[in-house]
Amino acid sequence: MVTTFGLRFSLLPFGLRLSLLLYARGPEAVAYLLPAARTRHVLVPATLLRMPVCYRHPRRETGVSCSNCGRPICPECMTSTPVGMRCPECSGETTRVVRGAAEAVPRLTYALIAVNVAVFAGELLAGGGATGAGGAGSLIVDAGLSRAMVAAGEWWRIFTAGFLHAGVFHLAFNMLALYVLGALLEERLGQVRFLAIYLAALVSGALGALLLSPTGITVGASGAVFGLMGAAAVLMWRQGIPLFESGLGAWIVLNLLITFLVPRISIGGHLGGLAGGALAALLVASAPAVGLRGQRSALAAFAVAAGAFVASLAVAGGPY
Repeated sequence: MVTTFGLRFSLLPFGLRLSLLLYARGPEAVAYLLPAARTRHVLVPATLLRMPVCYRHPRRETGVSCSNCGRPICPECMTSTPVGMRCPECSGETTRVVRGAAEAVPRLTYALIAVNVAVFAGELLAGGGATGAGGAGSLIVDAGLSRAMVAAGEWWRIFTAGFLHAGVFHLAFNMLALYVLGALLEERLGQVRFLAIYLAALVSGALGALLLSPTGITVGASGAVFGLMGAAAVLMWRQGIPLFESGLGAWIVLNLLITFLVPRISIGGHLGGLAGGALAALLVASAPAVGLRGQRSALAAFAVAAGAFVASLAVAGGPY
């Protein structure tokens, strides 16, 4: 997420190089989340391919997974059912129907990337610059996040700003991170809960930008991307995986350093997105992906987005 003052965007060469390095480390940072995704989405060093551990007892290795949600379970956590071993959370749930490997394709992640790319193409057609250095196009002016315009009644900018980007590098970095994190989290959580976390992070990022960047125009999906980082961190923490051992902790810290050291970056947008995504993930991580508990957890994450939206309106002021 980038805040443009005077509708200009610039990024130091050092920042570009460091960002590329960080995003290149992304697959290694989150590969622990989904064992199946290690071979399909990313290449993982052999040192990371260790025996799965029970999701409730991280020190116990196991070769058995729940027949419903797929989480690794140790003998203490196994419940024998007519359809196989199940974890404590799924032992009372109905059977999950698996229709084939095609459903594992992260369609929602790809759809979000496609929307962002299409909107950026619209920015170029509307007169925006590909590098962000030549001034903002009319779409950024008309749909970017501005406290004054939200206060004037244009509340939809809270959402649309998250799909606009100030240049091709800004877009590329965010979409690469969305591809890495989204593909893993969507398969782990399911489409509905993943969408709830993404939306909560996007709107929370807008809230942070309105708080800390009251006079600028803010655009970018990086608030939502930071939220996905926070969600991945929560899932690892709940599974007992050390964040810095996996690489995700260092990835988050270095991206935060870029946030504070590189000019024209929305500090509030990044911090707000990180907090919103982590909070939403806390609400959904303990529930299975299917069944009534999973549905309720998704509603709780959507409630985080709704709360951040109401708070954004309150911060902006205006006729609400």
